[in-house]
Amino acid sequence: MLPTNHTETIVALATPTGAGAIGVIRLSGTDAISICNKVFRGKDLLAQATHTLHFGTIMDGDAIVDEVLVSLFVAPRSYTKENVVEVSCHGSSYIIDKLIRLFVREGARLAKPGEFTMRAFLNGQLDLSQAEAVADLIASSSEASHKVAMQQMRGGFSNELQQLRTELINFASLIELELDFSEEDVEFANREQMQQLIEKIVVVLKRLIRSFELGNVIKTGVPVVIAGKPNVGKSTLLNALLNEERAIVSEIAGTTRDTIEDEISIQGIKFRFIDTAGIRDTEDIIEAKGVERTFEKINQSAIILYLYDAHETYGHELDKIKTELELITTKNNSQLLLVANKSDKGNHAIHPESLTISALQGIGVRELELKLLDMIHYSENANETILTNIRHVEALQKTADALARVLDGIHNPVTSDYLAMDIRQALHYLGEITGAISTDDLLENIFSKFCIGK
Repeated sequence: MLPTNHTETIVALATPTGAGAIGVIRLSGTDAISICNKVFRGKDLLAQATHTLHFGTIMDGDAIVDEVLVSLFVAPRSYTKENVVEVSCHGSSYIIDKLIRLFVREGARLAKPGEFTMRAFLNGQLDLSQAEAVADLIASSSEASHKVAMQQMRGGFSNELQQLRTELINFASLIELELDFSEEDVEFANREQMQQLIEKIVVVLKRLIRSFELGNVIKTGVPVVIAGKPNVGKSTLLNALLNEERAIVSEIAGTTRDTIEDEISIQGIKFRFIDTAGIRDTEDIIEAKGVERTFEKINQSAIILYLYDAHETYGHELDKIKTELELITTKNNSQLLLVANKSDKGNHAIHPESLTISALQGIGVRELELKLLDMIHYSENANETILTNIRHVEALQKTADALARVLDGIHNPVTSDYLAMDIRQALHYLGEITGAISTDDLLENIFSKFCIGK
């Protein structure tokens, strides 16, 4: 359980564990500066200004533990809005452990996962969606995931929600006023204006909900399966995309017997390419197992890149394959991309919906990358708010459902108390996203997933 006593001073290592050049130990709480000052030899930290650095030594009695640099952040001008001290020491695991033990002995306690960020939320430094973006920012592994997390952490999503919530509250207050005059049968909230507002809000909610499909692939990467018959150049294509010899290439059909996976970034979007065993009937038990895994990966992919030899695969055969793969993409809500390989061999006939490349010569590989980027529609949505958190999506869907009931109540007139009830529900779900409405269980579920020290 996350602690409920937020007056204690907490301490934790803020940098990754393990030996390194430096380690940073963070303290936060009313007594953070005084606790550090008890073991620090240098300037009197209690007399120093906020946002200052101080060189000195940390002492355990008469013994020097380490020479350190202490950063001071005096409340409320800190990440948590509490007094915060960050001690930069040498990255020895012994020194780090020794310093943390000293701070605990002087009155601090070990921080729980996410407790620094939870305090930032509880003290009004961040709202809940911004706090969650901190974890996403730490975990970001591509330019796009970094951009989305940074935009949310800086309040882009929160500001959009706050505007919607404020407009809804204005009408909610008029509906509540009608309840006070229920016996006089008066309407303070113009129903036509209310309908227009709610319809506008629903449009925004649906756009945000739809953005999760893109946000999820930005956050986790786009899985792309390279499928096709044996010896059509799947491994050669993977090597060309990665610009390295990642997969074994051979003219012998069936060389790839298991999946090979690797990642590249295309204009900031992470794509996870999966080279698979060639699809064919085989009596080789190991190769057959590889083909089975190929179909498993096909069913898990966002994009099926079907590669074929432009000189050996003919129209009717490819149409049949395309039809079979489209049944899979329809079932899994994925996409199909046909790619004709070995264009360097001269004359060839390709399917009209195919891209043409030569994986061996690198011809058309750049165009293939741009096509993949286009298939996820990132450029169309790059400047809009993009959701990556399923909790937010679920709350927005519940908000939209509540507002749909309000619209139904306007079209099929119901009393003000029913409208008020559904509007309250919509406001409640919007409030859950930013933390205007929260529970201990919700906070525990969110912050317990953070790393210790953040």
